[in-house]
Amino acid sequence: MGASGEKVDLTGVQSTMLVTLYLRAVESREPNSILRDHRAAELVSRIDYDFGKLRHAAGNRFLVALRARQLDDWAADFLRRHPDATVVQLGCGLDSRAFRLDPPARVRWFDLDQPDVIALHRRLYPESDRYRTIAASVTDPDWLDQIPSDRPTLVIAEGLLMYLAERDIQRLLCRLTDRFPHGELLFDGVAPWMSAISRRVPQRLRGGYPSLSTPTRDGRQLERGNPRLRYRDEVSLVGQYPRIPVPSYRAVYWLLSRFRATRNAMRLFRFEF
Repeated sequence: MGASGEKVDLTGVQSTMLVTLYLRAVESREPNSILRDHRAAELVSRIDYDFGKLRHAAGNRFLVALRARQLDDWAADFLRRHPDATVVQLGCGLDSRAFRLDPPARVRWFDLDQPDVIALHRRLYPESDRYRTIAASVTDPDWLDQIPSDRPTLVIAEGLLMYLAERDIQRLLCRLTDRFPHGELLFDGVAPWMSAISRRVPQRLRGGYPSLSTPTRDGRQLERGNPRLRYRDEVSLVGQYPRIPVPSYRAVYWLLSRFRATRNAMRLFRFEF
């Protein structure tokens, strides 16, 4: 990308959004794309960043696409049942879900991320009466005051909770369930062995991602820490292998889904509150 593009200089957890954006862009070019996130490819062409150094991570594009697609499906189901809902997406990065899903006209959508991320986000995505961004740390309690609590609320935390300390997750979820009377929470989690390995792998070998702080041991652990949360569903990420259009990758994911440890390494969770 040339110097006329949007300049990016992010580090730490914020930098993961560029890896995710790049992988969604690569996957969107597949003839039978899972996610069809063509806006991601457009943004990669507009951002002044050397995405070429992320080519080694391209093999993970289907993990990213499968995760986003399942969350899209759950979110679309919620919005069909609640066409006047409020949606809160935490750690949004440069995700295009608010546009990709084309939500009903009465839906209010809020995307939240760190101030430097949102500064770039606002230059790339248009805001409106229905769509707003909030520049704040997800662990800061004050941002919740900006969101009305008078409607069913969908909270999406994609690629976020595993990077937070466990105490911060508990506090965040309590604030959410105290603020909003009812709705759903969608998020992804990793198994304890994945978290342990990530802390031992050098940063340069993690494809730009920081280490994973907090695993999700089972789908019920959040209920034990917050009685307002009710476990509804979970999905194995590699178990979604039939959606993969490339036979060689589909075979690898099928094999991983045969063993409990690898099948449960990365899962998506759906809770009600």
